[in-house]
Amino acid sequence: MKQKMVLKVQMNCEKCRTQALTIAAATQGVTSMAIQGQEKDELMVTGDGVDSVKLTRCLRKKLHHATILTIEEIKEEKKEEKKEEKKEEKKDDEPYYVCYPSYPMPPQIMVQDPCQYQACSIM
Repeated sequence: MKQKMVLKVQMNCEKCRTQALTIAAATQGVTSMAIQGQEKDELMVTGDGVDSVKLTRCLRKKLHHATILTIEEIKEEKKEEKKEEKKEEKKDDEPYYVCYPSYPMPPQIMVQDPCQYQACSIM
């Protein structure tokens, strides 16, 4: 089912806008996205089978404030619906979502005790 979502995201600068578009583009099922609104703080996403809650969660992790304004189902012609039904029957996999961590991963440090591997030479 194709749907159109409008999400309100706190985007103060151009970098935040590109991050929001990158996260939306990485979500499976998204066909198009655009920034709209008078203050350019609304993200319009259209796609087939996009989970709006997971997308909002990913945007909140990276940009801190995101809310769902509207979700609409896009109705198309009957011929296209028949084709979509056939495609949906073939899909058995779960959708794959990408969420970027909001903090860098700490470096891994391995510490070994030097006395552990030294054997007694007297015995």
